[in-house]
Amino acid sequence: MALTLVRHTRPDVAEGVCYGRTDLALAAGTEAAFAEVLAALEPPTVVVSSPLRRCRLLAQHIARACGVGLTLDADFTEMDFGTWEGLRWDAIGPEALDAWAADFLSYDGHGGESVALLRDRVARGLAAAPNGAVIVTHAGVIKAALALRGAADAWAYRPAFGMQVRL
Repeated sequence: MALTLVRHTRPDVAEGVCYGRTDLALAAGTEAAFAEVLAALEPPTVVVSSPLRRCRLLAQHIARACGVGLTLDADFTEMDFGTWEGLRWDAIGPEALDAWAADFLSYDGHGGESVALLRDRVARGLAAAPNGAVIVTHAGVIKAALALRGAADAWAYRPAFGMQVRL
């Protein structure tokens, strides 16, 4: 099954802020960034997107430009970081981050979603995605997809805004 995952373009948020499920607007320069993503894409059979605005707007642009359908799928939404949402990573504190690192897959001490729940949700979404789909999504979802495909360094991977990963 050939799928292309595309990370959304740059959101309008300060560097160093935790923003998993937070529904952010896009940063200035969106049209140019959309054009760059579109120019690098192979034509999709369909576009699937996280419902969050930072993905949905790019997905709508791709679907219109390619003349294909668009489906929103919550399985491709970024991880819910609970009480950490909107905080600077350095304000979360080393104790909480160390606790997450010590139990990386199962930790949910922030009141949100564990990495294991994210991984399982992404597995469900990938299993249902149509062949040839472009999936507009988030860094955490891309990392989970790579981990599911057996990439040893998947959770350390840092996809750039607008980057494509072919599965």
